[in-house]
Amino acid sequence: MKTIDELLSEGVAGKRVFVRADLNVPLDGTTITDDGRIRAVVPTVKALADAGARVIVASHLGRPKGAPDPAFSLAPAAARLGELLGADVAFAEDTVGSSAEAVVSGLADGRVAVIENLRFNAGETSKDDAERAAFADRLAGLADVYVGDGFGAVHRKHASVFDLPKRLPHYAGYLIATEVGVLKKLTDEVKRPYVVALGGAKVSDKLAVIDQLLGKADRLLIGGGMAYTFLKAKGHEVGISLLQEDQIPAVKEYIERAEKNGVELVLPVDVLVAPEFPDLKTKAPANPTTVAADAIPADQEGLDIGPETCTLYASKLADAGTVFWNGPMGVFEHPDYAEGTKAVAQALVDAPGFTVVGGGDSAAAVRTLGFDENAFGHISTGGGASLEYLEGKTLPGLAALED
Repeated sequence: MKTIDELLSEGVAGKRVFVRADLNVPLDGTTITDDGRIRAVVPTVKALADAGARVIVASHLGRPKGAPDPAFSLAPAAARLGELLGADVAFAEDTVGSSAEAVVSGLADGRVAVIENLRFNAGETSKDDAERAAFADRLAGLADVYVGDGFGAVHRKHASVFDLPKRLPHYAGYLIATEVGVLKKLTDEVKRPYVVALGGAKVSDKLAVIDQLLGKADRLLIGGGMAYTFLKAKGHEVGISLLQEDQIPAVKEYIERAEKNGVELVLPVDVLVAPEFPDLKTKAPANPTTVAADAIPADQEGLDIGPETCTLYASKLADAGTVFWNGPMGVFEHPDYAEGTKAVAQALVDAPGFTVVGGGDSAAAVRTLGFDENAFGHISTGGGASLEYLEGKTLPGLAALED
């Protein structure tokens, strides 16, 4: 995989460089609530602009249905990118239409433009190879060189991720090079004990990665909504907690395999429960009750790991040589259910080894809860991409950059 450093050594002054970034940031109206993904691509964009390239930044945002939708415009992201760069960033109001063509043709050396949400064009996400190829052809007409730096999208076989790099000289940006280096430390260069903490809502989202980790990790800590399917599989009452009944047979098999393989599978010993889900808008006090994990009342819902579990999980992370964490331990968006996620984050900060926060809600949580990002070994920008890499899957966006 060629990197941006090789591109810069070849010279980019005057060249149109298409940077596939990941500006898929959370928005409250037009206000960005977490700009982590934008900040992550700044080093690549700045290096190219400083070297005299004409930089065209492209990304998706949300899930528009193949047509323009103002709610998913990249305009706020473009404005924030300009603030971070300390320079004006031009914005095209379409992807491959007259606005994009005019904005790109008007770029001077060392300047940056952002084109509108790639998913406003149905060809970006089409499962039809010909439709995707046609869109990729039009995108290729905007540029001379391709730089892939949208790690959060590399597990998607989309036009700008998979098809476009085949049409232009292609290189990996700084972010992707960093992310791949980190993932190798989680797969090929692991320092032990290797501890993985998994949370989030659905156990089905994590089954494939658990399957792989049962042969690689030393300890597996389970929290979040997915923990209740594990507790149910062990015969415990889980009340009205989030539960995937259809996954219980698979979970039972994983519990047995963990014991057989000598992997320490650690489940909550206590949880915070309440009769209903908290109001995340008003953050009104929820007044949860702490109960043993095997004594959840039938009319209560588990919403966070309890204090004993926080202490237990911290102890299981205290000697870790490598840690990968993906998924919050509870409904961290509400202060009454944030302690479990906060405890795991703090345990990563205190751990002696290499610590990786695996993107998505975990990355949002450490920022929301006020942790110093530099206290972690790495905070990934792609939760889904990280998980699929750890599952052993070939990621289309990385494969396209390899050849």
